[in-house]
Amino acid sequence: MRPLLLAIFLLTASPSFAVDGSVVTINTRPDVTVSFYYMKNPAAKATVVLIMGGKGNIGLKHGVPKSKNFLVRSRDYFAARGLNVAVLDKPSDKDELGFMTRTSDEHIEDIRKTVAWLKKDTGLPVWLVGTSRGTVSATAAAIAFGNQELAGIVLTSSITDRSKTGAVPYQKLDAIRIPVLVMHHQYDECPFCVPGDASLIVQKLKNAPVKKLVMVSGGSNPFGDPCEAEHWHGYIGMEREAVDIIADWIAKPAP
Repeated sequence: MRPLLLAIFLLTASPSFAVDGSVVTINTRPDVTVSFYYMKNPAAKATVVLIMGGKGNIGLKHGVPKSKNFLVRSRDYFAARGLNVAVLDKPSDKDELGFMTRTSDEHIEDIRKTVAWLKKDTGLPVWLVGTSRGTVSATAAAIAFGNQELAGIVLTSSITDRSKTGAVPYQKLDAIRIPVLVMHHQYDECPFCVPGDASLIVQKLKNAPVKKLVMVSGGSNPFGDPCEAEHWHGYIGMEREAVDIIADWIAKPAP
């Protein structure tokens, strides 16, 4: 019975629509490259750049990302919702993307060049979707870019602890002039991503044309470090639901 049950689970847990992916590597700064796993959907109406947290290493192995990060492991769900997907890796000159690096001019330039490449390739609007430390990156980029280069950003499991460089509520959020969705799990136990502080982000987005806070409570069987991907912090057990919330809002941003 166990093999049969496992097969049934895999069929129901996996997206019914698949998009092949490949690794794209571009030059972003002198002697520096950035790679991303690119899933180009012929029916797409927009592109999402998925920016993971932690050290920023998507774990490419044999040309496929192996990281368990929420956004990385959910990439097929984004593609199934009619989006082009670019899963951003760390740059060639960094061993990891720390907090300070994620607000640096170099990191912003890496994201800018990636967004420009994607817009040229498809002509479609580009959204940044960050999770955990990736929210530091997405927020810093939105502030630096103004309202011309990005269609909007999505911040999931945002860094809110003021002691962390680039914590989202303490960046210059009034400089953001594009739509912003803030999503957080109400049971997130990571001390750097306090659910009750997520509302501060929305309050300080004074010039965003559309902004929304969504608190979720779904999922199941969290385990391990509460700041890691397989706990509430990483939307464990509700990946499809979380992606649906994001994709629906990208299609039609509303307060």
